Amino acid sequence: MSLHNKRILLIISGGIAAYKALELIRLVRKSGGSVTAVMTKSAHEFVTPLSVAALSENKVYDELFNLTDEAEMGHITLSRENDLILVMPATANILAKMAHGIADDLPTTLLLATDSPVMVAPSMNVRMWQHQATQTNMQTLRDNGIKFVGPTEGDMACGEFGFGRLAEPTEILQALTNHFTTGKTLANKHVLITAGPTHEPIDPVRFIGNLSSGKQGYALAAAARDAGAKVTLITGPTNQELPIGVEVIKIQTADQMLDAVTNALPADIAIFAAAVADWKVAEYSTNKIKKQSNTDDKTLNFIENPDILKITSNLTKNRPPIVIGFAAETNDILANAQAKIKRKGCDLMVVNDVSPRTGIMGGDENQVSIINKHNQKIVQLARASKAEIAQQIIKYIGEL
Repeated sequence: MSLHNKRILLIISGGIAAYKALELIRLVRKSGGSVTAVMTKSAHEFVTPLSVAALSENKVYDELFNLTDEAEMGHITLSRENDLILVMPATANILAKMAHGIADDLPTTLLLATDSPVMVAPSMNVRMWQHQATQTNMQTLRDNGIKFVGPTEGDMACGEFGFGRLAEPTEILQALTNHFTTGKTLANKHVLITAGPTHEPIDPVRFIGNLSSGKQGYALAAAARDAGAKVTLITGPTNQELPIGVEVIKIQTADQMLDAVTNALPADIAIFAAAVADWKVAEYSTNKIKKQSNTDDKTLNFIENPDILKITSNLTKNRPPIVIGFAAETNDILANAQAKIKRKGCDLMVVNDVSPRTGIMGGDENQVSIINKHNQKIVQLARASKAEIAQQIIKYIGEL
């Protein structure tokens, strides 16, 4: 990764995760970029200007009405002489000010006066993150063209667990690099993506499901959005944070997913990353099935679910120009995927090994191969985070 000659204006706001900004400064400089830091007053409670200045080797700015600073470099100049402004950590407070155009200190004045791209890395308590006011502010910022990295799910300093944890400095570095290297390759394209498992009900309290987490599909939705696409994400039940700036349609069953896909067409690209259950019960019981008093086994009769990938790939009307399937295999990986791409009729097949030893199903990393039906080429991607894999897949699609 390289940020050679890229100038980052780093705004550090007052959150417990502010100390991670020091590591990011080190990583950016190691990647060839430069950092000029601006700190809110409350950020001083967590990191010192001296530490920030020592690592960035640049003066740290924190006062709006400072005669010396204004003489050396006015705040308007400071807001524009950079390639990108990064707010890290971005607290609920500064996000609210950004969303409503409040400029009551140097950092918020710079954000309002800038014509540079802005990226924020949110960090806050899980309840603050989930609050409707914060979510509304986030959507406003997304609509205004602000980019986001994180937050992620994890343990917090307050002892709670959930979304709101600051993305790691390495993830933020990756987002910065992607900003400067990834063009809007899917601008004005409509991308339809399915993600997660389906739950096929047996009775009111039981269902047939699988271990899909939806992480790869959600990462693909975010990557397609960042590449400029209009994204429709049709998702089965997951615990994933809904990506901002994406139309999300929630479903439970394969039949519902098929209906949602049909209604979302036409699309320029359709990516079927969902792990759709192959079967459903032939007869749904409206009452809970009781355990039998005798020792006889209970028998359930199954019928096949609709093959959404095959149906879409063989449409005569509204068939997307590029249809991509996913093959989760445990043996004969490439052979099974090559057979599947012929059977389904899609253009590309993304295949991975989901045998238990890999830790891929439900995990944070993936390792895939992309099979192109039209030129018979196979592109193998090295194991990486699902976010990185998603970016590489979207880049590959964009190059088509």
